[in-house]
Amino acid sequence: MLAHLAANGSVPPSEAGFPDESGEWLPPALEALLAILGGNDPLEPLSRAASRDQQTTALFLCLALAVAGHGTRIHASWLGTAFGELSLDRPVTHGQRALWLAAARGAYGPAGKIFVLRKLDALAVHQQADPTQWLQALVPGEATVVVPPSLVDFPELAEIPDLARPAQAGTKLARILARCIEITSVREDVTTPLTNGTGSPASVWAEDEPLSVLRYLVGLSDREEGPRGSLIGHLLDDLRPGADPQLAAISLHVAAPILKRITDELAADTLLVAPDSVVVPMLGHQIRLRPEGPDQDSMHAAEREITEDGVSRQRPPWSAWALIVAAVAFFAGALATGLLVLPGLLCAAAGGWLLWRRHQAAESDSRYIASQVGELKELADGAVWALHAYAREADVRARQAADDAAEVTRLLRRGPRAA
Repeated sequence: MLAHLAANGSVPPSEAGFPDESGEWLPPALEALLAILGGNDPLEPLSRAASRDQQTTALFLCLALAVAGHGTRIHASWLGTAFGELSLDRPVTHGQRALWLAAARGAYGPAGKIFVLRKLDALAVHQQADPTQWLQALVPGEATVVVPPSLVDFPELAEIPDLARPAQAGTKLARILARCIEITSVREDVTTPLTNGTGSPASVWAEDEPLSVLRYLVGLSDREEGPRGSLIGHLLDDLRPGADPQLAAISLHVAAPILKRITDELAADTLLVAPDSVVVPMLGHQIRLRPEGPDQDSMHAAEREITEDGVSRQRPPWSAWALIVAAVAFFAGALATGLLVLPGLLCAAAGGWLLWRRHQAAESDSRYIASQVGELKELADGAVWALHAYAREADVRARQAADDAAEVTRLLRRGPRAA
């Protein structure tokens, strides 16, 4: 029977009827289901079934009619009886989740979706939940450094907390808006019944929960009701990317007060004014940048460090001077004998070469120091101009964030489409 319900929305006629000798709720409930599908009055068998187990009878009929694509034929009171009470302190039962899912898919028309929304609204979930959890569910991912266009050439500036926070807030707000648009733009085809329409086995119905609960109710499943999720856990799962879009719309509605507060805070973060000065590491030196230019004290300190580090540690040229003194001595001795001229020339040449090498090293150090100081000044000036561009860009970012926050608020106020 369940296979027929899920495949083509019909129940095969039963001439023999259903034996009702055990006093169970199921035989009269099946009679009531057949009467409803056949357009007949189900009152008599329905009364017998309800007198034996009212909630289980209501749950069976609500799910069976939803699976058959005739959910709008349920009586208004059945959903309340079948659903029971939700609580933040107790797990959601499989029956409640199955009704929740069927209502979200439009099985019971607008009234069914509104029923679930009111059940959830009555609990004021947003007053109990952690905002960080909802934000992580809606737009998962770790916070990363956002490098705005103005700081592309100086990404280290984007890592400064006072500069990073507005850019990150604007980017996160844009992600929230994109996800809200994705959820709320899903068009619901209410003309399609909740059946697979192919005559395939019932287990391939789009979501297994309603059929699984039906099998358990009629005794086709031996398993006990397994682990049940918490209310907030279900809502968070429904909000994550890849979840059923109809369930996501309901979860978004529940999270609306939380998300509204988060988006307002993010929009406010984009209005943060950049500090009067920032300290940035440049070429291994801490340089303080101000709007009017690099701080001269920090620049001078950096230049001193560059000079100290750039000069080679050399010992006094004792060898060179010793060779030159020896050369003078040889030349003095050459006055007595010409044999000492050649050694004197060699010593003088060797001493001069050592002094020349020392001079070349000093010139190389000077060129290195000059290039480092010049590069540091160029970087510092460029970073100051980048900060000016960042300040101009901040105005645009703040306006965009205000527009994004307003659009998120508008989408949240629309709520899930009940049509």
